[in-house]
Amino acid sequence: MIRQLVRSYVLLVAVAIALFTVPVAFTLTDQLRDDTALSVEREANTMALLLGTGNEASCQGLEEVATAYSDRTPGDVQVFAERPCAGKVPQPDQDAALTKALEDGDPTIDWGSSFVWGPKLMVTVPAHAVSADDGDKAEGPVVGAVRIEYSTGKLTDRLWNIWGFRAILAVLVLAVAAVIGTVVARRLTRPLRQLNDMASKFSDGDLTARSPVTGPQETQTLARTLNQGAERLDTLMSAQRIFVADASHQLRTPLTALRLSLDNIADGVDDDFVKEDVEQATAEVVRMSRLVNDLLVLAKAEAKVAAAEPLPLHDVIEERLAVWRPAADERGVSIALRGSADGRLLVLATPGHLDQVLDNVLSNALEVSPDGATITVQVESKGDEVVLEVLDQGPGMTEAEKSRAFDRFWRGKGLTGRSGSGLGLAVIKQLVTDDGGTVTLRDAPGSGLCVTISLRAAQRSGG
Repeated sequence: MIRQLVRSYVLLVAVAIALFTVPVAFTLTDQLRDDTALSVEREANTMALLLGTGNEASCQGLEEVATAYSDRTPGDVQVFAERPCAGKVPQPDQDAALTKALEDGDPTIDWGSSFVWGPKLMVTVPAHAVSADDGDKAEGPVVGAVRIEYSTGKLTDRLWNIWGFRAILAVLVLAVAAVIGTVVARRLTRPLRQLNDMASKFSDGDLTARSPVTGPQETQTLARTLNQGAERLDTLMSAQRIFVADASHQLRTPLTALRLSLDNIADGVDDDFVKEDVEQATAEVVRMSRLVNDLLVLAKAEAKVAAAEPLPLHDVIEERLAVWRPAADERGVSIALRGSADGRLLVLATPGHLDQVLDNVLSNALEVSPDGATITVQVESKGDEVVLEVLDQGPGMTEAEKSRAFDRFWRGKGLTGRSGSGLGLAVIKQLVTDDGGTVTLRDAPGSGLCVTISLRAAQRSGG
């Protein structure tokens, strides 16, 4: 937008310069032509008057004037006379201009070119005989002609001065206009840039971003409206997070007490039907407890995101695998780490996020994997990103299920659907997205599901 405003401003100045400067330059050029032609023609007429007088004194005067004119100006004088006069002055070539002056008595002005002028200006004037009795006012028949060939070299230099000065002045004015236009455009668009900065922070999840109320009345009104909307949205989202966190936290205690009560009831009942009902109730309480815990994790994930830090991916993976291997060994499930084992491989992530992501992914993979299966964790560095894949050998998901897998409280028909809370993948996506990464689901080779997590790679420090 700044470039467009500057271009428009410079274009307007250029049009103004063209409208006012170019006509003046053409006027000065025409004036230079007319003044030069008039001056040369006047000198030629003076010499023609001396030629027309025809006496010895006039001829001698003509020769002196012609010599002096040729020495002091870029013009060369040529004289054609029917009777000898000014013998040292050269004669002109016979051409149409000379014929017109001698036969018709008409002067001729030839610039040598139809565009501005040529290398020489040629002025040819007739010389009329002057009667000695009547003085110099009586014109007789044509007795000769005077021609001045005037070099236009100095005129061309003056022409370049006229146009060159205005061209340089125009460039300087346009440069000043561009600088002033840039300053003015940046000042005018500053409120819009501030609004854009606020929108960028808002899209990144910073609901506390606000825009200064500056600039014209229209942008001030827009800034106030956006700030009020952001304030209300921030208040609503904060209230929602606080409610979810508080409700989840408050529900954990009664759920724990309820489970203990059900365990006590189950220990004191001998009726198999009653025990079955108690076990079902206990299972529902366990599922509800898991749901409450996941809600608490999700509420924390949706809170204000901390700054991402370079974390050693290999160390985090090894730590989480060490935690989950005992649970996997109980069912004969093996967990294999493949791919890059470089301990210096760093990713940008919020401390604690990657641990929760791996816990959720490994928990789901372990729950759907049959006994004796293998869970594979693969790490691959791809330039500016690091790809982490977790492959299981479970039943996998259909395309319809994968399209809804990240929806909150959605549970599939697989093994995790019976006891899961429907928030595990939603929590994973929230945490990974907050760190600038992506998470996708695809079919694993053979059977099962592959969870692909792409994270931003951090620059290595040191050697």
